[in-house]
Amino acid sequence: MTIGDQGPDEDKAAKGRNLDARATPRTLAAIIAALMLVSLLPGVSGCVLENRTFNSVLDTLGVGGAYPLSESAGQELQRFDAVYARYISHADDKQLRHFSDTFRRVRVNYVEPLEDKALIDAAIAGVEALEGDLASFEPRDVVEAGLDGMMASLDPHSSYMNPREFTESQVSTRGQFGGLGIEIIQENDTVKVVSPIEDTPAFAAGLQAGDLITHVNGEDIRGKGISYAVNLLRGDPGTAVTITIERADVTSFNVNIVRAIIKVRSVKWRLEGDIGYIRVTRFTERVESGIVNAMNDIRSQLGVRLAGIVLDLRNNPGGLLDQSLILSDAFLEDGRIVSIRYREGDGMDRHHSASPGDMAAGLPMAVLINGGSASASEIVAGALQDHGRATILGERSFGKGSVQTISPLPVEGALRLTIARYYAPSGRVIQARGITPDIVLLHDPEEGEFTREVDLPHSLGNSQEMQDRDVPAIASKSCDGDAENEDPDLVCALMFLHSESSAEFLSSVGIPPQS
Repeated sequence: MTIGDQGPDEDKAAKGRNLDARATPRTLAAIIAALMLVSLLPGVSGCVLENRTFNSVLDTLGVGGAYPLSESAGQELQRFDAVYARYISHADDKQLRHFSDTFRRVRVNYVEPLEDKALIDAAIAGVEALEGDLASFEPRDVVEAGLDGMMASLDPHSSYMNPREFTESQVSTRGQFGGLGIEIIQENDTVKVVSPIEDTPAFAAGLQAGDLITHVNGEDIRGKGISYAVNLLRGDPGTAVTITIERADVTSFNVNIVRAIIKVRSVKWRLEGDIGYIRVTRFTERVESGIVNAMNDIRSQLGVRLAGIVLDLRNNPGGLLDQSLILSDAFLEDGRIVSIRYREGDGMDRHHSASPGDMAAGLPMAVLINGGSASASEIVAGALQDHGRATILGERSFGKGSVQTISPLPVEGALRLTIARYYAPSGRVIQARGITPDIVLLHDPEEGEFTREVDLPHSLGNSQEMQDRDVPAIASKSCDGDAENEDPDLVCALMFLHSESSAEFLSSVGIPPQS
């Protein structure tokens, strides 16, 4: 996805032009900016907080202060100190303080209460997995192994970011970064492709969601961890990398890909007859200006002939929380968009609501989602669904209903930490459940199943008991009168918007009306 040389400040200028200078949700400025890890960092991207010192965020939330340890927690920390001392080649108290500070922050601010012993056990296991002789390791390497082990024991979206990873992550929020253009997760001992990003080298090379990467430049990476794979996959733009792919029902094969600077065009649009089609590929800083430009262009071309809007959030892994609020608010006149709930008993729950003004002026809307629609995408789909503003079509979404901070640490690197869950306006939980469409579009089993949040190791559960709604389900291909059409889901959405009602649409695809 190319977007020219547009800079990040261009988004800010979009607020005041055309379609009224509408107020955007800014009710909790200190915690609604976010950073999307869309390069080759582990996991599906999601809603995270802005890069700023962690203490300043906590002060805004009313927490602030130091991170004192109980006597028992101090004793657990001393256990790590003893292991650290056996592995390092020379003393470095700064690195030891680095571990202690991170441990303190995690135990105080994680979304759920943690056992100190379990955290230290995981950190020690990370150190003991190092290969080499005792007293031979750099202190930084020992601490990083400990922090990696500790964070890996939490949910799949919490992690320690060393200085290089932190620097690279800061680039991606601007919608431009270097790499292949894939999002990956660790599944058992293998690296799995969540999705290729449109218009990137990986997308052009034909990589698909569900592909397993087993070798990089001939080296077997199975069992070596996702960070190791990331280091091999990254490289300077213009350099080539050969990866070996395993795909269901296909003999493993090699793919040669030339790395590039990935420029993400987060909002695309076009006309489908009298319907405006808007695709949001991810929630970068460019969504706010993108949605304004999209609606202005669509209205300028169709005027009063505009009959409805299709908002396509399929395979959108999420990103900046504030941009999901902006996109939701763009089509809502009022009402709650999302609720954010922190650790139980902290008293820091926050709610975000829409301001007056609907860019589509009440025209019918259909939103497309699938198992690759995660986090910020689920916020938008849930808000529009709960307020009856749009009909959701597709497959159940990914189910990532958690919020992360990415905050610099005093010594070096940064901490990516899950600190809250978010909920749809009705109060229904999204974590591990996802958004169920109003009309499910069934696909060929040969297309494979999505890996969802609930499938990831250590994923957060939820305590909310909810029964799945009884919703109609149709084969997506039943909407497609043209067998050559490559996007039957979109055909279904267009048919729906051209129908007088849901009942009429369902009847047209062979679903009789319910009594």
